[in-house]
Amino acid sequence: MRIGTVLRDLHHDENELCQTLLRIADKHRADHEVYYVGRDLAQWSARHVREIAAIAGEFGEDLDPSADGSPSVADQARRWVSERSARTSQMELVMVRDLREVYLRASSVLTDWEMIGQAAQAIVHDDLLALATACQADTKRQATWANSKIKESSTQALVV
Repeated sequence: MRIGTVLRDLHHDENELCQTLLRIADKHRADHEVYYVGRDLAQWSARHVREIAAIAGEFGEDLDPSADGSPSVADQARRWVSERSARTSQMELVMVRDLREVYLRASSVLTDWEMIGQAAQAIVHDDLLALATACQADTKRQATWANSKIKESSTQALVV
């Protein structure tokens, strides 16, 4: 079975999504929705990382249950700049690009959850199927939020 390999990749991708959400939340502190919702959604991915690690052992993988959400020096510098800058048209465009990255990462993770769900059905593994179903729903909401925020912000960023 190659389910362990996909779980390892998914663990990595959820970690990346978590880090991306935290990075854009800190980078765009002037937009309170991006800051607060982005941090909340990052916690969902952190929870997914823990849950993947908990079940991965059944498929031959030993994964770290903690999400790597610690800010780097560059992230801390971005936060400092963000706290001192207002929402400008240039920052709106940067935010749309960052939200696009979140959307693409979430879409990729969503596909991975779909693959895991299909495999869980094939091998009749109820715990894995329940995990895939729940996490897939969360990830879909992450992607939907990013897409909605892109729609809201892109007009302002591109036309003004």
